[in-house]
Amino acid sequence: MIMSPSVRKFALTAHVTSSVGWIGALAVFLAHAIASMTSADAMIIRSACLAMGLTAWFVIFPLSLASLATGIVQALGTAWGLVRHYWVIAKLLLTAIATGVLLLKLAPISTLESAAAQANFVTTDFVGLRASLLVHAVGGMLILIAIAALAIYKPRGLTPYGVRAQRQRMGDLADTVTAAGVAETPGWVKGAVMIAVALLVLLALMLIVGGHGPGAHLASHA
Repeated sequence: MIMSPSVRKFALTAHVTSSVGWIGALAVFLAHAIASMTSADAMIIRSACLAMGLTAWFVIFPLSLASLATGIVQALGTAWGLVRHYWVIAKLLLTAIATGVLLLKLAPISTLESAAAQANFVTTDFVGLRASLLVHAVGGMLILIAIAALAIYKPRGLTPYGVRAQRQRMGDLADTVTAAGVAETPGWVKGAVMIAVALLVLLALMLIVGGHGPGAHLASHA
């Protein structure tokens, strides 16, 4: 169902606001993660760890859910559709992956926050976890930048479903467009799929045999 212009603008505003807010909040989290790893001041490290917990739970987490939900609504309620264009699918999958990784990291972040609130917290506690959060924050920022780039550039490429839908709407003209190469899978899609598969395999190996799951670094403070 196509949304009316006023509803579409409201949905777009909500999606852009939550997505940009997510990037900004993650940038703040990244700054705190860097401070927790590079500072020699125990108070700065404790403050950074406490701030990471607050930022993750009360800013990044709700904004990630809002971005994912409004993105789906935006796709379903406009002519772009949810599965008609490769860039929309790629954007949705990247958003879902970023949200999923965040969910896996919320518990360790809470553990770090609770430890930092204790009087006996020292600078050598949870070094592995703090380093892991820094790496994940950098990776998350790169993913969010890629999502923003997809939304701005909207690279060409119709899915097979999108081709069929276009034919139904445009009739004979769609055959001409298809013959011109619109239905062919763009090179950027093939490259993105290869990269995504490689990342998923790497992630699976890290989780299964690499000792890199959500709680893998929690004992590193001992």
